Amino acid sequence: MTKKWTRSPRGPVMGVVTGFAEWRDLPADTMRVIIFLIILFTGVFPGLAIYLILAVALPAQREDDVIYEDRGSRQSFSRRAKYEDAKWEERSTEDLEKEYQNLKRKVEEMESRMFDKEKDWDERFKNSNI
Repeated sequence: MTKKWTRSPRGPVMGVVTGFAEWRDLPADTMRVIIFLIILFTGVFPGLAIYLILAVALPAQREDDVIYEDRGSRQSFSRRAKYEDAKWEERSTEDLEKEYQNLKRKVEEMESRMFDKEKDWDERFKNSNI
């Protein structure tokens, strides 16, 4: 994953599509097929012209553009997910139990409100003069 859209050195044709895929954390092969189909169906010349303009305009990828995990492997999830995982790992069993009870209480309250509304509509229907 990269911080911004750059030309990737791992791309077979100037690295534009591979750079986009790495920037958005998408599969590169799928993006290549999609871009190929877009170029094919919109007319070859405009698509290739845009591709060449992007190849010239985009900067080459540098080492500091790449985002790695602490262990050195590629990051496969967002920063927010990584932060949330770290936050949950720090919690104790008592904290998790309290959170569970709190969520359970909220769900029960929502269920009771929903069933109260259904009961209200049932009573209205029974009392109507249809």
